[in-house]
Amino acid sequence: MQTNTAVLTNTNYYIALEEKYGAHNYHPLPVVLSRGEGVFVWDVEGKKYYDFLSGYSAINQGHCHPAIIEAFVEQAHKLTLTSRAFYNDQLGPFEKYITGLFHYDKVLTMNSGVEAVETAIKLCRRWAYRVKKVQENEAVIIVCKNNFHGRTTTVISFSNDESSRNDFGPYTPGFHMIEYNNLQALEEVLLLPNVAGFLVEPIQGEAGVVVPDDGYLSKAFDLCKKANVLFMADEIQTGLCRTGKMLACDHEDVHPDILILGKALSGGTMPVSAVLANNEIMLTIKPGDHGSTYGGNPLACKVAMVSLQVLLDENMAENAEAMGNLFRNELEKINSPYLKTIRGKGLLNAIEINHHNSNAAWEFCLRLKDSGLIAKPTHGDKIRFAPPLIITEEQLKECINIIIESLPVLDTIK
Repeated sequence: MQTNTAVLTNTNYYIALEEKYGAHNYHPLPVVLSRGEGVFVWDVEGKKYYDFLSGYSAINQGHCHPAIIEAFVEQAHKLTLTSRAFYNDQLGPFEKYITGLFHYDKVLTMNSGVEAVETAIKLCRRWAYRVKKVQENEAVIIVCKNNFHGRTTTVISFSNDESSRNDFGPYTPGFHMIEYNNLQALEEVLLLPNVAGFLVEPIQGEAGVVVPDDGYLSKAFDLCKKANVLFMADEIQTGLCRTGKMLACDHEDVHPDILILGKALSGGTMPVSAVLANNEIMLTIKPGDHGSTYGGNPLACKVAMVSLQVLLDENMAENAEAMGNLFRNELEKINSPYLKTIRGKGLLNAIEINHHNSNAAWEFCLRLKDSGLIAKPTHGDKIRFAPPLIITEEQLKECINIIIESLPVLDTIK
């Protein structure tokens, strides 16, 4: 069978295929990527771009990091899946490695981030009934407005994002929503009976990189401890060096009762997630109570160990801290009526576009794409800027210039 090379390098061809045969559950930027290396990706036409989304922070270590890919290929040639019906020679070493790194007794491995969130919810509820002695089926978990923890039925039940929630009911009960970054609201709701846990993003990513006040996490943690309520940190996007520390909670010396990890845990190669907790919580789960066919598979475990070690060996937290400070400082110097807000921590940053046209942020991202930088809006007027953590100062300054030189397109939008 002969292949039409012209077809295989045509952006519109691939977009049309997805439009015709795929579900319409995403609205991607019109670029078709075919290769990645480090901070760069290339499209099917051969054009090169800076990746400023990093797979929603799944590619902290950079695209196709050599050490991660080497481990992936080596393990893929040996053993990829056993299910948990049997032991394998990678899960135990991974469990020892990750629990030692993050200082927990136990880890429960899953695949996607939202599976890890669902696991944390189940753990919290089981602990509430077995340890705290909450009345059966009455456990309440506190969540925050504008949260994003995934899109399963349970998780959208405590979302106030109507696009994720509308017409997917009936919804799962057992959640109480409060304002993010509001300690008084948390303190008041902790007085309610049967409260089991507080689930929070250290920085709200999907909401537009909303950074709470200094001290919010540590004070919230203390309030939870006082009320005998589990503090559950969703560090799927904020963790693994993205904000300038191994965990965003580390900025305030908070050690969550339940820690949820994912995304960059595999360096962007495959779905790997993990939930960490101490024995009092984790051992409430018994054989048969929870599981996953692929969770803890040897390929994922091998890759995750190497992915974590790469973060440490290459000082990616330190680079994220330095480059993040540089990025925000340079953006703050820009004199533009269209830059309403610049915020972030480490290399998790966002700008808020001030424009009368609700499509302005999208049009700005299209101009950035044309200039060799890809990013994507969230919630209409906000654009996340989150490059791989290996980006250099020279590369970052080039990207800042692309952003500055692209701003005039906003003058042309009616």
